Amino acid sequence: MGKSEYISSADRYEFAAQEDRSSPRIRLAIPAGFRASGGRSYQTVVQDLSLGGFCCSSVNRLRPGTICWLTLPGLESLQSEVVWCDNNLVGCAFSKLLSPIVYDNILSYWRNEANCR
Repeated sequence: MGKSEYISSADRYEFAAQEDRSSPRIRLAIPAGFRASGGRSYQTVVQDLSLGGFCCSSVNRLRPGTICWLTLPGLESLQSEVVWCDNNLVGCAFSKLLSPIVYDNILSYWRNEANCR
């Protein structure tokens, strides 16, 4: 057995998320719905998006570890967990990595949308 066979799925996710953090991030402004588990949904703006997570504006200060839900236009709600919070910004990690195809489609659409304004 190779070394990679001993890595748990949580460790694989953490590794993938850290690898993704080293990739270039493109500044976007994607309107979305956001809510902490047990809270009310409100409109937010996703400021960056990766396969492993996102950064968005938040009306409440959320503690790391808080489970929350992000609803991007045209997609079902995506479960995530707060990793950091700084003033009115919150950084969250998705519970399941985004599909690279979905990710590319989102970036392509919102880049084009920004260029049309």
